[in-house]
Amino acid sequence: MAGSWRTRPTGSWFTRLWRPWSSINPFRRPGSTINQQKTVGIRDLVSAPEEVEVDAERRWRVVGLLFALLFSGLIVRLVLLQVVEHATAVTAANGNGLRVSTLPANRGYIRDRNGNALVTNVDTTQVQLSLVQAHLHPEVIGALALLTHQSTKAVWAKASNVQYNPYQPAPIVTNADASTVSFIKLHPAQFPGVVVQLIAQRSYPSGGGTASQVLGYVGPITGQEIAANPGAGYQTNSIYGKTGIEAYYEHYLRGIDGQITFRVNAAGSILGRTKAVAPRIGDSVVLNIDAGLQRALDGYLAKDIVRVRHTVDPISGKIPKAIDGAAIVMSPTTGAIYAMSSFPSYNLNSFVNGLSQKTFNALLANRSFSNYAIQGTFTPGSTFKMITATAQLQTGIFSAYQTVNDTGAFTVPGCFGGNHGCVFHDDNGERAGLISLPLALTKSSDYYFYNLGYLFWAHQGLYGPEAIQTVAAKYGLGQYTNVDLPNEVQGRVDSPTVRKALHAQAPKAYPNVSWYTGDNVEMAFGQGSTAVTPIEMASAYATFANGGTRYQPEVAAAIVSPSGHTILRYGARVLSHVSLPPSVRNPIMEGLIGVVNNPAGTAYYPFHHYATFNMSSFVVAGKTGTASNSYGQEPNSWFVSFAPAQSPKYVVLCVIGQGGYGADAAAPVVAQTYNYLVKHPITPLVTSPNLGTNGLPVTSTTIAHTSLKHH
Repeated sequence: MAGSWRTRPTGSWFTRLWRPWSSINPFRRPGSTINQQKTVGIRDLVSAPEEVEVDAERRWRVVGLLFALLFSGLIVRLVLLQVVEHATAVTAANGNGLRVSTLPANRGYIRDRNGNALVTNVDTTQVQLSLVQAHLHPEVIGALALLTHQSTKAVWAKASNVQYNPYQPAPIVTNADASTVSFIKLHPAQFPGVVVQLIAQRSYPSGGGTASQVLGYVGPITGQEIAANPGAGYQTNSIYGKTGIEAYYEHYLRGIDGQITFRVNAAGSILGRTKAVAPRIGDSVVLNIDAGLQRALDGYLAKDIVRVRHTVDPISGKIPKAIDGAAIVMSPTTGAIYAMSSFPSYNLNSFVNGLSQKTFNALLANRSFSNYAIQGTFTPGSTFKMITATAQLQTGIFSAYQTVNDTGAFTVPGCFGGNHGCVFHDDNGERAGLISLPLALTKSSDYYFYNLGYLFWAHQGLYGPEAIQTVAAKYGLGQYTNVDLPNEVQGRVDSPTVRKALHAQAPKAYPNVSWYTGDNVEMAFGQGSTAVTPIEMASAYATFANGGTRYQPEVAAAIVSPSGHTILRYGARVLSHVSLPPSVRNPIMEGLIGVVNNPAGTAYYPFHHYATFNMSSFVVAGKTGTASNSYGQEPNSWFVSFAPAQSPKYVVLCVIGQGGYGADAAAPVVAQTYNYLVKHPITPLVTSPNLGTNGLPVTSTTIAHTSLKHH
């Protein structure tokens, strides 16, 4: 037994030691095995010496293969860098020592039709600090406050101005003096995050209060505006047109930024300049507006609203609130806008000098930024009667000189609702007696147009359910005029179709979808849910004045290069036509002339009180409008006109929200405007003033072509 385990050639020493002990196991019977199973020991778990040698060789081969792969990859990468991508690598390396700085371009000028500058530029030094930098270095607030003689609260307020992105430097001091700038530059450690920059600010030679809503203002560009103009080259510190002409013609006014490239070392110090591209100043925009007329119109409107706010309405016995208003002067033969005013307004210089958050919020609350000429919607009242009269004569539903007896109260035939909803009263119960269309317009008879509203609805099978609305659409009411100003609002002419559409959009706000005879009666004289913008109504009367051609209103006349050459000239654009043969136009014209020149006319006495010109040689035609508002409110006051009546050169309109009677509130503004126009008629357009926007003399002017603006 002893010889049997000693003669085994394999196994570890521990295995060989273990085997003898297992052979004398007292529980093992001679010649048998436990459970007939092979014994497993440590010997069976440990590799034999020759097996260990084989495993070691295998591991070295794997490690060697890995190193070979890594080395091969390194060689391939070096070849790519040194050979294939050599040029790219050199360019990138050189770029590490270059820094590009943007040179902002000055914006182009905005001029009036006579070449007078309305908006220019002035260079100024501005001390700026972003809100983020202020939070990172709060100690700089105190340093700036001490240096600029402001309170820390004021500096924080300017840095926190919501008009600026938190990461964008906000102006802390504008027109900084030389000593302030020098101190900041000599002590940079005391002013971390502070930027001193020479900027071109907008300047207003005609006064910042002239045509504010038309010209508009500029401000720091936002991330949303940058995203909306991909590839345009805007930077985070770019100036962008926000409203008015500044916004609409941003593409031309902004110019092209320049660039300057510096070579710098690893520490960022400038070693020299390698390349510079000078900025190109923006093109100028020449407007159809006459600056003198614009200033006069702004003044007439503002003063008249103040007067109305202090005058008792003789009819209602109340003092009108006169909450807002607008006035427009335009050409009926081209659509050119000669002047456009809105109230309340604001001064553009407020943005130049740094508009405080408090002032900005107050202007927003007062709705001063709205241009009511294109964004205000007002019930039109009797100014709408010209539209209904056109539908009357075009269809022949009622002849121009057929008379009706205006008794002061119109009862809808076949109505069984009693007095409520069946009887419509003239204003203040006035009775015009026997009248035809011309006199109905002159006296502004409601009864006459109540009757027309009823007739059109009663004969809808012959003329259609929206005969009057169809004519209104041809005149442009309830539609965009496409005036070249941003954010124009679309008016609305009430109709069965419009009522259903409004209900579908907002069922709770517009629960009524039915259209009754009374609705057609109200719509025919400009009441109900009809609400239009002043620019729509001015365009409608311009269309009638010129004989039936509706032109797109145009504020801008041309684009002029920095050297003073006209590169774009905007021509008149026809939008639609209204059929106005003499049989249609003449009776209406007779009535509109009577409004101002017939002693029975609604505007005769107010107009003669304010007019200083010879009204027999310069005949004015027009229409008053007194449009009801919600219960307890004064009506909207309208007066829209054109002159000279037989060969119109001007359309002049004024509307005052909750201003009272049209003859009392709006007509004086129109009369005073004609006083100015008679003395200072509009002169031909001047596209190139004596000096170009770069200050160099202009020696020639070339009109490249006539172009239509893209809307």
